[in-house]
Amino acid sequence: MTLPQFYVDDVIRRAITEDINYVDVTTDYLIPETDCSAAKFVAKDDGMLAGLDVALRVFTLLDDTTTFTVYVKDGEPVKKGDIIAEIHGKTRVLLKGERTALNLLQHMSGIATMTSRCVELVKGTRASITDTRKTLPGLRALQKYAVVCGGGKNHRYNLSDGAMLKDNHIDAYGSLTNAVAALRKKIGHMVKIEVETRTLEELDEALRAGADVIMLDNMDYDTMKEAVRRTNGAALLEASGNVTLENIRDVAECGVDIISLGALTHSVKCFDISMRMM
Repeated sequence: MTLPQFYVDDVIRRAITEDINYVDVTTDYLIPETDCSAAKFVAKDDGMLAGLDVALRVFTLLDDTTTFTVYVKDGEPVKKGDIIAEIHGKTRVLLKGERTALNLLQHMSGIATMTSRCVELVKGTRASITDTRKTLPGLRALQKYAVVCGGGKNHRYNLSDGAMLKDNHIDAYGSLTNAVAALRKKIGHMVKIEVETRTLEELDEALRAGADVIMLDNMDYDTMKEAVRRTNGAALLEASGNVTLENIRDVAECGVDIISLGALTHSVKCFDISMRMM
């Protein structure tokens, strides 16, 4: 999976503009313009890497003569103390780009690390781990890319990717069955319909309506197991709501096909990586 360069560059330019504005009063007044240095990214914990190319691009946008030596690639594990990459270039560029590059690299690697842990915890079950649309504005593609680096899968990218009838849609329209039927008449043949259900009665209705995917919203284990039995492969089942590292295995063992976690992107802890001058 490769991120579009125009998208990455747009994110970085906005971040650099926000951080530097018009001058770096420390670096520009302290370091001669011709000075050159080297620095290295060092992992300070064990985890999964994501966003290295994005982080390194920060420096080449500041100065395209900057060069790199890469030791670990996105989607590969790192151990505490590992050197991830070395950066060679003008000292001013390394110092100006440090914070923006680390902000992106640490955040994306945090997502990949959390995703990797979830994937490992459900190994041996049929469940796949996916993200949600609970992402930071402007960073959705970076965050979803990081999920893939961690071994997860992407849910729909935006509202155009699939029809998803959540409780508010159903309550507003007045009927689950009628809402599915109305959508079927208008959507293209490539678009799937997912329905959020809160009870087994709603599950049964979604099955009769012909939903492609059914979300089991905040259901307990026994209810999810019964939902799996009743569905019997007629639709994909997605478990969502209050899923944690502590209970994700129990959720997976209920037999669901998908476990979606907003926490992968909206509240993940940054992975600790430092940049050290050499």
